Amino acid sequence: MATHRAARTGTSKAAETAPQRESLESQRESLDPRAELSEFLRTRRDRLKPADVGLTDYSRRRRVPGLRREELAQLAGVSAAYYTRFEQGNARNVSREVVDAVSRVLRLSEAEHAHLLQLAQPKRRAERTVEPPRQQVRPEMRDLLAAVEGVPAYVWGRRSDVLAWNQTASAVFGDWAARAPRDRNWARVAFLDPASRTLFTDWDSKARDVVGRLRLWAGLYPDDAELASLVGELSMKSAEFRTLWAAHDVKQQTHGPMRLTHPLVGELTLRYETLALQGDEDQYLSTYHAAPGSPSEEALRLLASWGADAARKRSTDASS
Repeated sequence: MATHRAARTGTSKAAETAPQRESLESQRESLDPRAELSEFLRTRRDRLKPADVGLTDYSRRRRVPGLRREELAQLAGVSAAYYTRFEQGNARNVSREVVDAVSRVLRLSEAEHAHLLQLAQPKRRAERTVEPPRQQVRPEMRDLLAAVEGVPAYVWGRRSDVLAWNQTASAVFGDWAARAPRDRNWARVAFLDPASRTLFTDWDSKARDVVGRLRLWAGLYPDDAELASLVGELSMKSAEFRTLWAAHDVKQQTHGPMRLTHPLVGELTLRYETLALQGDEDQYLSTYHAAPGSPSEEALRLLASWGADAARKRSTDASS
């Protein structure tokens, strides 16, 4: 099976163009909490029309694509001046009631509402560790991954880093062990590894999910230097990432369908489940399964067997 390795497309500092350097700096700056809050609210306003929220628009031409600030303020029950300060990150002690009201008017999803709460409450941000500690997977969790061989499963954490996996997950998604540690990251895989565009039948959906997760991390850990570096790297190397990042969409999808086109077994139709690991901060377990009796279930069995054989061969080669 072809290994889905991350593309080696690094750009040296000397080779960076001026626009690339400007893009990198702008994306690093975008992790600033005030900028995050401002752009998130602006993009949420832009996607709504007056008619969407029960307002009548009598003007033939509008200077803004979506709701005006004063329209949103009116519907949320706050003054236009106060909302403007809020959106610009200049309002202090914003209450939960105001955040809830603005979320209601903007029709935010549950994940978007939680994201806005993180961005709007500087005290909660200030209480966080500036640099989150490096993540470690408990030995018991690694034992669990090995115990469920036959089911593709892996543990992932902040910034969508893949932290631990079983052999079947490697057989399905590519050999994680063959990647450099920094490249065991779903964002780098999705945007820098050309093989991912073939593997994920709906690559666009996978890309949106990955970027939506990164946006959530940016709200939770605005001072995470590794996240800022990752965003800067992807912004330089991928125009598609830049476009999705600028949209400020957030997602926290925990289950659903996934279709793959695998180089060995062809089409796979799976469902995934993602569970937060209690007691292991910002760690998640993702598993994939096929419908009982389906061709995809049989294909998974073949991949599990292939993965086990490949693991035994690597072990034999290492000991010889």
